[in-house]
Amino acid sequence: MGKKFEFSKLFINLLFIVLSLVVILPFLLVIVVSLTDEKSLTENGYQFIPSSFSLDAYRYLLDAPDILLRAYGVTFTVTIIGALAGLLLTAMTAYVISRQDYRYNRATTFYVFFTMLFSGGLVPSYILITQYLHLKDSLLALILPILLSPFNIMVMKGFMSKIPLEIIESAKIDGAREFRIFFRIILPLSTPALATLGLLISFTYWNEWFNAMLYIDDPNKVPLQLLLVRTLNSIEFLTTNSEFTGQLGIDLSSFPNSSARMAIAVLAGGPMLVIFPFFQRFFVKGLTVGSLKG
Repeated sequence: MGKKFEFSKLFINLLFIVLSLVVILPFLLVIVVSLTDEKSLTENGYQFIPSSFSLDAYRYLLDAPDILLRAYGVTFTVTIIGALAGLLLTAMTAYVISRQDYRYNRATTFYVFFTMLFSGGLVPSYILITQYLHLKDSLLALILPILLSPFNIMVMKGFMSKIPLEIIESAKIDGAREFRIFFRIILPLSTPALATLGLLISFTYWNEWFNAMLYIDDPNKVPLQLLLVRTLNSIEFLTTNSEFTGQLGIDLSSFPNSSARMAIAVLAGGPMLVIFPFFQRFFVKGLTVGSLKG
């Protein structure tokens, strides 16, 4: 019986080692390719141990560090403000519809759920942001469109619904008002769900570039993802129009084409990969405890 248990434990460990390698190796390959010489990539393809290393891709992307640092600053600002504001509004909305003593509980929950099925549409959203709210070339145009997600509200509602109503009633008997109950009792008890949704909201803001493409023309307010998308498009244009670049006297033989694409992926996703492990234990607990509940 003991040997059978050890075998199953070994099998599970090997299974998770294989799954971890399946996840880690592609990321490792992206980093290695970004540091590989372009000629080596052309001759040998993608390799975990390339024949020669080169920093040309990062040198090309970091040629104008001021632009990149400014884009990082815009993205960090939008991510931090958007995540904090979105998390607070999500928690407040979810807390209201999770209260069983709220008279319009079902109607409000259905209203939130209904917006998961239909969106306002691209054209009305663009008209609202630019013509009525006058937020073009404003960082608020990057924050407001994705500030509240009905999916996040439903996940948070599922978590808060499990908080016993007796705790709230006891706090009321002790003289606590609604805001004090929410900030001093409900939010501390919802830490796993807050950490999970905070991470998801941060990822959403960090990876967002479509709204920036629509609403941002000022080069000083371009976020990181849009800057990298434009850089990637420039690389594709140069590599697919060799006749045009030849007339301009640009030598593309040593141009870091493939390695620059991988370097863009590293620069875009690197910071969030560093942050994710610190929220991992909250992330798992929040997803398992805060399941969806209608």
